Amino acid sequence: MGGVTRNEIADVLNNIAVLLELKGENPFKTRAYQAGARTLEALEEDLGAVIAEGRLGSLKGIGEALAKKITELHATGRLEFYEKLRASIAPGLAGMLEIPGLGAKKIRALHEKLGIDTIAALDRACRDGLVAGLPGFGEKTQEKILAGIRNREAYGRRHLWWDAAGVAEPILAGLRGLPQVRRAEHAGSLRRGLETVGDLDFIAAVRAGEDAAPVADWFAAQPGVREVTARGATKASVRFEGGLQADLRIVPEEQFAFALHHFTGSKEHNVQMRQRALARGLSLSEWGLEPAAGGGTVKAKAAATGATGAGAASAGATAGAAAAAPAPPPAGRAGIDTEEKLFAALGLAFIPPELREGLGEIEAAEAGKLPRLVEAADLRGAFHNHTTESDGRATLEEMAAAAQALGWEYLGIADHSKSSFQAHGLDEARLLAQAGRIEKLNASKKFTLHLFAGAECDILRDGRLDFDDATLARLDYVVASVHNAFSLDEAAMTARIIRAIENPRVTMLGHMTGRLLLRREGYRADAAKIIDAAIANAVVIELNASPWRLDMDWRHWRRAAERGLLCSINPDAHDTAALAYVAAGVNAARKGWLDKARVVNTLPLARMKAWLRKRASA
Repeated sequence: MGGVTRNEIADVLNNIAVLLELKGENPFKTRAYQAGARTLEALEEDLGAVIAEGRLGSLKGIGEALAKKITELHATGRLEFYEKLRASIAPGLAGMLEIPGLGAKKIRALHEKLGIDTIAALDRACRDGLVAGLPGFGEKTQEKILAGIRNREAYGRRHLWWDAAGVAEPILAGLRGLPQVRRAEHAGSLRRGLETVGDLDFIAAVRAGEDAAPVADWFAAQPGVREVTARGATKASVRFEGGLQADLRIVPEEQFAFALHHFTGSKEHNVQMRQRALARGLSLSEWGLEPAAGGGTVKAKAAATGATGAGAASAGATAGAAAAAPAPPPAGRAGIDTEEKLFAALGLAFIPPELREGLGEIEAAEAGKLPRLVEAADLRGAFHNHTTESDGRATLEEMAAAAQALGWEYLGIADHSKSSFQAHGLDEARLLAQAGRIEKLNASKKFTLHLFAGAECDILRDGRLDFDDATLARLDYVVASVHNAFSLDEAAMTARIIRAIENPRVTMLGHMTGRLLLRREGYRADAAKIIDAAIANAVVIELNASPWRLDMDWRHWRRAAERGLLCSINPDAHDTAALAYVAAGVNAARKGWLDKARVVNTLPLARMKAWLRKRASA
């Protein structure tokens, strides 16, 4: 395999640095690989051209030996040195890096002092109190390690929506392409857009009389399948190498809508739907909509035949007089071949899958008060994006070109501020120089989209911002975020964030809780008070669309938006591919009942400029 990208090579160099640190190699050697990775990430030229012209070794941070390794990786996709290095280190040591708070130095100390080379051994040593006795550890560190191990075990049973979708989409496309399959869809928590997914569910409808066995066989033979846990005429279950389980149910075509609704869930939504059906003398299941035991009513008959509106009301009004009427003919599957018709048969508007959580969506559907949910096509741009100036892996021009290719009208650049030294944060001079470069790019008309100059400005421990007001005033917008001192108590963290929100230069609050899904709980803060402060100060709260964050959580958005809070769906992109993360953010926004009007980055460019000018002058 050739043609490996510079960012993929940078990943290998960073991995080498970690592995060398685990082995206790010379720190200068470790830093050399980190420096080389950083040089590649910031490289604005085509790497292949630099290599072909023999200029790689002349780049800052890349010596002759490193240039040879980069060239080998670029040409072949492999690096013998890296493969041997990985083989020389116990796999358990690298696995410990997944535990928050454990870096390479601490892992090496655990290995050298206590002989620990697996997470299981680390768990035992912590429970025996051995880790607390090591220099540089102590009781608090030991407690954090145990908590990290517990979280890892709990989180290991679930998978990020983004990762699960990456597995599901090609399978769904393949199912739809099979000659036996008339319709196919994924279901479960993936279809509902939950931030994490336990397993995958697929529903496939086959033609009447069609042999379904080839469909199950195809499903079981998918690339990456580690184990086939079940296979029958109408069902197959597999487990992929990453631990994700997937179930396929094959149903007759006339049952498809019912099975799709049932297996999309959630449990609470399904219970409420079944109760609604029973109140109309019907029984709803994955098989169909049938008269309930004990007969039906005229009202049930109206529902079964899809009567809605005035017709349904009329049928309900005469239900008492017709109580002894014969049961309606089975609704079964006849005429209900879509979920839209299934909901209509129960007197409801169609409920989008993202809302099916048993949180009032059925009442809203009955009253005609469901929102028109925001869609990915509604977005005109995004504001929280990084470049190689801080810890991004694409240049300003590369990010602009990628956003333009998505059809966006604008892109906001918000690199880290100076206190985020680990992210190579910008000081005042670098920030203003970048803003000047953005202004020149806009004037040059090199891109059809507009670039907004911003910053992701650290909220310091006491709530002050990392830049003074005079510096921030020269930007188009400011994203204020917490990046350190996560251990503050709830009251202190809440006061810290609110003080930042009250700064008139702050346009939006970034990743409100700092959570990393399946890895780290968010810091303790009072969401209700923060939302109140944002509304009072006309500050936008972002829905950080990074699949690891999806923060602010969708569960807060419905009520907050009803009270006037605005959202910005931002990818927190650190490279061009990550701009696509907005898809995950749109899922979360839809789960939060957000319509286009509550998402500020659906504004077209002219209105976006005017909104930012008004916000800055307020």
